Amino acid sequence: MKVRVRLFGAFRQGRFRDKILDLEAGITPSGVMESLGIDAGKAGIIMVNSRHASLDRALSEGDILAVFPAVGGG
Repeated sequence: MKVRVRLFGAFRQGRFRDKILDLEAGITPSGVMESLGIDAGKAGIIMVNSRHASLDRALSEGDILAVFPAVGGG
């Protein structure tokens, strides 16, 4: 199935900004991140089709997954 994946911040380094990936049916945002070599624990915000989503939400054909890193500061 085809899913558009958008990476933000440090997650783009050595990867891509926006790409359509051919993924296995029912994969989760966590699974996508793992396949890209990204530690899911470092995700700050996960969005699917412009709505907040959990790391274990099953993705569907045509979904748009956006992954933002956690931001720290002080």
